[in-house]
Amino acid sequence: QVQLVESGGGLVQAGDSLRLSCAASGGTFSSYAMGWFRQAPGKEREFVAAISGSGSSTHYANPVKARFTISRDNAKNTVYLQMNSLKPDDTAVYYCAADVHWVGVTLSQNEYDYWGQGTQVTVSS
Repeated sequence: QVQLVESGGGLVQAGDSLRLSCAASGGTFSSYAMGWFRQAPGKEREFVAAISGSGSSTHYANPVKARFTISRDNAKNTVYLQMNSLKPDDTAVYYCAADVHWVGVTLSQNEYDYWGQGTQVTVSS
């Protein structure tokens, strides 16, 4: 059983930065893939970024490329999402997720086994 707890969300202005954190407990953190997803009001949840167990491989959704960076600290059992140059369109609840059956990069949310409770990010114009 893996538990995930996100933090770091908040209300910011367009152009600002935020760093989300997701602390994991249970299992061997470095052996499973992690991802970030988001869900805006009235929209389906969508992929944002993913990282392999070692942290050596990452993948980003096109809308966030060059603005967001996913990273992980396996010694702290934590994955991060650094978000720069935020836009109002980035407003959403952000979720971290763990795929405990795969150590590489996982893109499909259907493959993730565990989810956090989400943290709200609101970007004002």
